[in-house]
Amino acid sequence: MYLTFFGLHEKPFAITPDPRYLYLSERHAEALAHLLYGINEAGGFVQLTGEVGTGKTTIVRSLLAQTPKNAEIALILNPRMSAPEFLLTICEELGIGVQNSAPGSVKDLVDILSHYLLHAHAAGKRVVLVVDEAQNLSPSVLEQVRLLTNLETNTQKLLQIILIGQPELRELLARNELRQLAQRITGRYHLNPLSREETTAYVHHRLRVAGATTDIFAAAPLNEVFRLSQGVPRVINVICDRALLGAYSLDRHRVTATLVRNAAAEVFGRRFTPHWLPWALTAGIAALLTIATVALWNLQPWSTRSGAAQLPRDNPGVAAAATAPARAAVTPPQPPAPHLGELLAQHAAETDTETAFARLLGLWGAKYQPNGTDPCSQATQQGLECVSERGSFGQLRLYNRPAILLLSDGAGTSHQVVLTALDDERARIELGGARSVGIGELSHFWLGDFVMLWRPASSPVKALFPGMRGAEVRWLRQSLQRLHGVGGDAPVSDLFDAELTGWVRDFQRQHQLAVDGIAGVRTQIALASAVGGPDTPLLSAADTHHHGG
Repeated sequence: MYLTFFGLHEKPFAITPDPRYLYLSERHAEALAHLLYGINEAGGFVQLTGEVGTGKTTIVRSLLAQTPKNAEIALILNPRMSAPEFLLTICEELGIGVQNSAPGSVKDLVDILSHYLLHAHAAGKRVVLVVDEAQNLSPSVLEQVRLLTNLETNTQKLLQIILIGQPELRELLARNELRQLAQRITGRYHLNPLSREETTAYVHHRLRVAGATTDIFAAAPLNEVFRLSQGVPRVINVICDRALLGAYSLDRHRVTATLVRNAAAEVFGRRFTPHWLPWALTAGIAALLTIATVALWNLQPWSTRSGAAQLPRDNPGVAAAATAPARAAVTPPQPPAPHLGELLAQHAAETDTETAFARLLGLWGAKYQPNGTDPCSQATQQGLECVSERGSFGQLRLYNRPAILLLSDGAGTSHQVVLTALDDERARIELGGARSVGIGELSHFWLGDFVMLWRPASSPVKALFPGMRGAEVRWLRQSLQRLHGVGGDAPVSDLFDAELTGWVRDFQRQHQLAVDGIAGVRTQIALASAVGGPDTPLLSAADTHHHGG
């Protein structure tokens, strides 16, 4: 959804393990190096543990991608099984044929596996068993795993075993009845969450792999990502993905700390306050206590009698004058501005299709006749075209045209409201008059559906390709020439040549459109907005400096 908006060619924070996105912190690099050493060298067990989401499975995938040619890997992802099932799964992973009578017999399966391992050793091959989620192994299966390490020659073990699991695996192997297995573990490695610096590098690494060319996350939001995720890569991925989606919906090309907190609130189901807020509250309470103490000291309630004696009792007017300024300074509280949901309920009768199109057409100096004819057909008859899309605030800013937004309130009722102005933080809508609402509030009611009007060079609108000729191509060239400051009385070519293709590509690149050199409908709408005349209604008057007059 947000890939084109941020210039990415794939999602950078997908939670599926992908070795291309593996970020090797110092501990991750050490763990991977020792796993590779365990594959290449004879040994017993290698144990790798880490909390959920710290990157264990991704390391396994990277390990498999770097497996030497002389190694065969048996990977077991779900070890919740009995000892015979476990041995049978190893045989299946190695492609060993098993007779129908063998699956129920542990001895037969061990004999088959031993025979295979001896042949593999004679052929110069290494056989490695990798067990993921090993904390789920039952004690009986773990004992069988230990017995497998007894398969050996005079010089080396025939089977290298790598156990990967959550911290509970360490507790499991620490049991007294499994001490014989624990004694055979030659390497123990635990993956800790990422540090603050590693979290920053991790986010930047994944964005670069996905094709990002700018820093979408600045220092402050990255600090929030670390604080809220505690450096766990999987949680980092989910928070960053939601934060990118939030930035896209608000048409912001840089993620803010607030967007990160909002994303974390969606992930964890609770609100998060800025990290500085508790300190600010503490400082504020301390300041209030100090002020209150000083005020009480100055009032000196224990000397009220002497203070009262200073007021002239025989002149009540003086006393009244002395207290009047305090009363005059008190102003009644102003009622809060109504919430958008309340406005939609109050003005529901004005949010129908006919009212919305009458307002939108009126902004273009066109008329709407409530006679049952399709509103877009009426617009076409008056030289305008309808565009019905699902997009973002960024798309609306690109088109820079008033639009009908399809809103949905909490009760599921649809409302059609005309958007007449838009800036970085607020929008103006027609709802019982012109109303200014925050974009964040508006986004709670708008899912992206809108209808917009624009005035094309000709009707019907068609895409313009290199090699085409005609009045539409001449309009395209003239419009781009105006933006480039190229003028003159010389005749304008109506051929879509290489020069014009380059101009179209430059325009598309500057306006974050698909850069293909083809002037499709979106490119034409954006161009018409950039060179629109004074009679063209705009969402942002700030864009008028782009217009050529």
